[in-house]
Amino acid sequence: MRVTGRRKSWIFFLVLGICLTVLAVALYVGWILLSLEQIVFLVLGIIFFALVITGLILNTLFLIREIRRNEQHNAFLNAVTHELKTPIASIRLYLETLQKHDVPPEKQQEFYGIMLTDSDRLLNTVDQVLEASRTREPSRPNISSAIQLNSLLQQSVERIQNRYGLKAPAITFEAPENETELYGDAAELETVFTNLLDNAVKYAGEEINISVSVTDRDGKFVEICFRDRGIGIPRAEIKRIFRRFYRVNSLEAQKTKGTGLGLFIARSIIKKHGGKIWAESDEEGSRFIVLLPKAINIKA
Repeated sequence: MRVTGRRKSWIFFLVLGICLTVLAVALYVGWILLSLEQIVFLVLGIIFFALVITGLILNTLFLIREIRRNEQHNAFLNAVTHELKTPIASIRLYLETLQKHDVPPEKQQEFYGIMLTDSDRLLNTVDQVLEASRTREPSRPNISSAIQLNSLLQQSVERIQNRYGLKAPAITFEAPENETELYGDAAELETVFTNLLDNAVKYAGEEINISVSVTDRDGKFVEICFRDRGIGIPRAEIKRIFRRFYRVNSLEAQKTKGTGLGLFIARSIIKKHGGKIWAESDEEGSRFIVLLPKAINIKA
């Protein structure tokens, strides 16, 4: 049976904890049975006891980390189960309705639209799980293809508008008149942009007000900013939101369903393309900034 790195770590710290406990008991018994006047033994005892305390602290920290990781995994499984089961149940319900009842043509078209939306949601969840698995592979993106950034962003905006049935000016898009060219994997970058826009819509609150802007930085890099006016992100959790399975621990955020993979995938893809991504937040919502090298910078 193959032993994974995580299981090896768990076994190591378990054995370490047992050994340190035995050593602590041995030292305690030794101090009782032997005279404290034996200076050498006392000094060695102090040293070993300090090592025991240090080891126990490290062991405790490891166990706490494992508990939190297990909680995140359980939350992820629950979220994925919900994201898979809900659209499947909805599609099945409408199909049974169409099969058993004489539905008017206009209602049929409405049902077809709902089922297509649910199938897109289902496909998006599957794509996220698969993409999260691929991002852990030590591979480089295919940078042989040129990408027109403005067109790709506009395509991502339209995709999210169609997914949620949004109309202008729910999402505004501003970019320089001249097209910005990048080198990279268009499908992967579109995944990043749609994930960021999807999150912006989910956490926008009652009124959806999202802006996407493109800014040139020193002629070598391009900055894409996704801004919303939603619930925001607690300052203490801004750096954690890009971790795999991590979701903001607030009542408003927990009400929104998700897998905790979108931002992890976005960071992995942007990093592969030689860029950076970070988040900022205040009382008026959140900003996600993506910095990518322009094609001229890669050619140079």
